[in-house]
Amino acid sequence: MAVAQGPKTLWEQICAEYDAEQPPFPYSPETKQDSVSLDTGILQPLHTKQLYSASTECSIAPKISSLPTLAPLPAAPNPKTCSPREYLEYYIFPILLPGMAELLHQAKKEKCFERKRTKFIACDFLTEWLYNQNPKRKDEPFTEFFSIPFVKDWLKDHPRPPIPLSLLLSEEEACKIIQSFWRGYRVRCDTEVQELRQWQKQLREDKNIIKRVQEFWTKQETKVLEELNSQHLSASRIFTQRITRLH
Repeated sequence: MAVAQGPKTLWEQICAEYDAEQPPFPYSPETKQDSVSLDTGILQPLHTKQLYSASTECSIAPKISSLPTLAPLPAAPNPKTCSPREYLEYYIFPILLPGMAELLHQAKKEKCFERKRTKFIACDFLTEWLYNQNPKRKDEPFTEFFSIPFVKDWLKDHPRPPIPLSLLLSEEEACKIIQSFWRGYRVRCDTEVQELRQWQKQLREDKNIIKRVQEFWTKQETKVLEELNSQHLSASRIFTQRITRLH
């Protein structure tokens, strides 16, 4: 009984389309042993039924002479005179296709097929991969994308806008920020906190708060001076009366 499968994910669709576009293998399993191995360049052994048939009219020699010969490998085309298709198939695709495969694997790790927006930039990854896979840099250490010389020169003249913080944060960091905001919101909903915030809001909206404070302290200083003056006058009067009585 066949099990009903759900809809394929975007990653499965891409893999299926990639497999469908691959050309079929030119040798079928039935004729694989009668054919020539292109990888090793050695003739494969034939079936024993073909070498030792029941017929007495044919010998082994004609059968061996009828074997397919090894086709010579095509010479590398001249990159300056070959056609664009030959140049792509011989010089570009053998290097680019493995990089594209690594790109798809990395995109799956970055969850590009699950989210609409991610921090993963495919061109940056492919540039970094091709630069580090260059045979001329075989013994050199790995170089990050932003440390590649020509990338640094390009970004000096064409600076990029900063990546949004929402794309740089991990899921754990984003959860902490959301939980912290929610706890702060619950605290601000408290009645006493609301009253304090309302009072602070009124102070911020009062543009003449500094002037009012200065007037308040001026009045307080005036009152203190008046009290001191009154006490001084009363003391001088008492002193004058005592001196008068003495005389």
